[in-house]
Amino acid sequence: MKLQKNKWEKSTLEQCCTFYRGVTYSNKDEVNYDGIGILRANNIDLNNKINFENIKRISSDLTIKEEKRLGKNDIFICTASGSLEHIGKVAFVNSDTEYFAGGFMGIIRPKYDYVNPYFLFNVLLSPVFINLIQSQRAGTNIQNLKFSDIANNEIPLPSFEEQTQIAELFQSIETAIEQAEQQEKNLLKLKNQMLRELTGEKMQFGNFLSAKDFEKVKFEKIAFNISERVEPKETNLTTYVGLEHLEADNLKIERRGTPDDVIGTKLKIYKGDIIFGKRRAYLRKVAVSDFDGIASAHSMILRANEKQIEKSFLPHFLQSDVFMQRAVQISEGSLSPTIKWKSLASQEFVLPKKEKQKQLSEVFEQFDKTRDELKTQKQTLKNLKQKLLNEILG
Repeated sequence: MKLQKNKWEKSTLEQCCTFYRGVTYSNKDEVNYDGIGILRANNIDLNNKINFENIKRISSDLTIKEEKRLGKNDIFICTASGSLEHIGKVAFVNSDTEYFAGGFMGIIRPKYDYVNPYFLFNVLLSPVFINLIQSQRAGTNIQNLKFSDIANNEIPLPSFEEQTQIAELFQSIETAIEQAEQQEKNLLKLKNQMLRELTGEKMQFGNFLSAKDFEKVKFEKIAFNISERVEPKETNLTTYVGLEHLEADNLKIERRGTPDDVIGTKLKIYKGDIIFGKRRAYLRKVAVSDFDGIASAHSMILRANEKQIEKSFLPHFLQSDVFMQRAVQISEGSLSPTIKWKSLASQEFVLPKKEKQKQLSEVFEQFDKTRDELKTQKQTLKNLKQKLLNEILG
């Protein structure tokens, strides 16, 4: 693609688009049941996608202008948040929706005869716009972004033909990212389905396993609870893992902290130990440590009893829906449900016998390896897109 950047013009955001604030409402207007009311989207995740989880409704009795409904080619923008990193986050709307922008959000609606909508979206992802938002934060410590704060700032404006070429380039990269993401989700879904069949009451797995290959065991027979304690300030260990560092359905620890980040007694972990988030088990946080370190006291440190279970099989079993659902059931407390070892230790599960577990582990490890490759591919594509954003629109 050969761009004639020397011929690009400058334009203000106000010339390129119209801005609409989200729906203003009070708590009494909010309804929490399905079927009645007006859906409102009120969040963008850190990957620039609209977060449709926990969508709530507001009363149908409110008079809301139709222009506040999210439509195809709109750009959804976060205008207020308790977290500054969310301010200015944008998401592109691919189709007409039944959602209205919520109170902390806004809609940037491109003027189609002036600017390509997906080109404008990528301008708002580029260093030009990000630096603008950061300068606003630094200058006023904003918690609330007004369109007037950014309306008069200039952005690069190529010819409409070049805008379309740039938009198509970024769309092709985004499509490749989404395809890798969908493949990753499909692999996880298939792995979870296999684990359900292996750990359920059916006691059969295709032609590979029959009832004689399964047994019912108490959890205390297959895993040890390691409760060795350590004071962060008194240890020579350099790595700390909190529940915030663990990702759902990911046995690898991708992020970590240091003992300087925390206070209070923590749990000691050794390489090969399993960290299980015993607090809010529904978050599905299980990981295998590849280092010696310390972990949150809201973790449960588990170690395979290798006489009873293959070491490599245990973490995959802990990821299964059967185990996770049981973990949620036996959790105690309403605000922050937590599992006690005594309760978990007495739980009985149906598992394949040890002599079959190694082969099964190899299959699950191949699933995880392929998912890791897809994650790497996805990250490479994201890096490429960011590099092009910097070069083309920076």
